[in-house]
Amino acid sequence: MPRYCITIEYDGTPFVGWQVQADGETVQGSLVRAIEAFCGVAVQVRGAGRTDAGVHARGQVAHFDLSRDWDPFRVAEAVNFHLRPSPIAVIGCRVVPDAFDARFSAIRRHYLYRILPRRAPAVLEANRVWRVSQALDHTAMDEAAQVLVGQHDFTTFRAAGCQAKSPIKTLDRLAVIARDGEIHVAATARSFLHNQVRSMVGCLKAVGEGKWTCSDLIAARDACDRSACAAVAPAAGLYLTQVDYPDAATERVT
Repeated sequence: MPRYCITIEYDGTPFVGWQVQADGETVQGSLVRAIEAFCGVAVQVRGAGRTDAGVHARGQVAHFDLSRDWDPFRVAEAVNFHLRPSPIAVIGCRVVPDAFDARFSAIRRHYLYRILPRRAPAVLEANRVWRVSQALDHTAMDEAAQVLVGQHDFTTFRAAGCQAKSPIKTLDRLAVIARDGEIHVAATARSFLHNQVRSMVGCLKAVGEGKWTCSDLIAARDACDRSACAAVAPAAGLYLTQVDYPDAATERVT
């Protein structure tokens, strides 16, 4: 059975998240139905990350097995046809080794959080940015962000219902950049805790508006206590932008 790896983008606004649930429309469920409509067989679709309700993706990755060989271009075209009108698109498809797993083969995940600091509502970017009414000091935010880079106990930035076995994670990069009138927070790690990025962004926003100092962020980090976290940033501004794999994981041997 050939294994296919697809790269997907989606607007997370109408979904209750990636993972299939008893109630509500999900990205995973939409893909399962579209693939079955194309090939006539029910398949399992496994994603690289379980994005929450309202979270978007520009580079989500998933894999599934089909009972016969299909040209990857035809697979992408057919799945996209059956996905309509859902705001999901397959933007890449290829055959990968049987051992490839979209989740467990990943070595890095990249997230982007978009903040729009302005008084006026975000009309064209509604549900795609976090609009905050006050100006933010992105330089102070970036300087403070560096205290979270490296290996730490991220309990403070972890959702109460997080199912990860350990709160200890290694954050490879956390950068705050001013771009085209927005403030972008870019985060990279092998894996993240549930709500970790949004929790960190919420704390950095407090730094940017002058309510927190870098020392306050360090204290929150070291408290290892969820109650020490600032208000969590909303889902709308968060994007899964890219998932990295070792070359050997995705190169099919023929």
